[in-house]
Amino acid sequence: MTTSQMPYSQVQISAWLRGLLSVAWADSDFSASEKNLLQELTQSPELHSNINLEELKPITPSELAEALGKDPKITQNFLRTAVMIAMVDGMYSQTEDDLIQQFCVALGQEIKPIVELRKKIEALPGKEHHPDLLNPVKEWLDRLDIHDKRLAHFLCKAIPAQCPFERDVILFGRKVMHIPAMCQINPLYDQLVGLRFRAMNYLADDCDEDVSKYC
Repeated sequence: MTTSQMPYSQVQISAWLRGLLSVAWADSDFSASEKNLLQELTQSPELHSNINLEELKPITPSELAEALGKDPKITQNFLRTAVMIAMVDGMYSQTEDDLIQQFCVALGQEIKPIVELRKKIEALPGKEHHPDLLNPVKEWLDRLDIHDKRLAHFLCKAIPAQCPFERDVILFGRKVMHIPAMCQINPLYDQLVGLRFRAMNYLADDCDEDVSKYC
């Protein structure tokens, strides 16, 4: 793995994972699937992290800022993955947003689409369906730069290849209900799938890697 394929230092990668763990834990709902994913990521040879999950503790905003540095490209990319982790289940809680905003302050950055989204939601008169509200957030996520091999592997591992959870519930030979696909309940699913596809292309085209395991 060349230096050009790993522009982030090991300190930055470790802090990055701790930051994502902090976001996953922010809503006090650290599910078994989230723990399994983080376990896989921390021990992943592709990420060259080799971190014990039991020792991987949440990170403070000041610790994160010290580790990531001041490069706005790096800090914005981290914030994009943090928002992705917060929204991957189709929900974005107030506690997750509070922590991400603390990260923003410490990093000297602002997620303008999230700030504007919050203002618009607060100004809504009711709970009507407003599908266009998330368009600025989608555009911001689409600008995530993939130029680190470990980040590309993280995206391929963290984002499912197919819409999860879609299945029929069959009891005694009869279908009693249908659980919809994630793409039907998560308005950002297209962006997540797009990021995964770009990550796979980066690994295949720029790093000459076999990505069949992610297909």
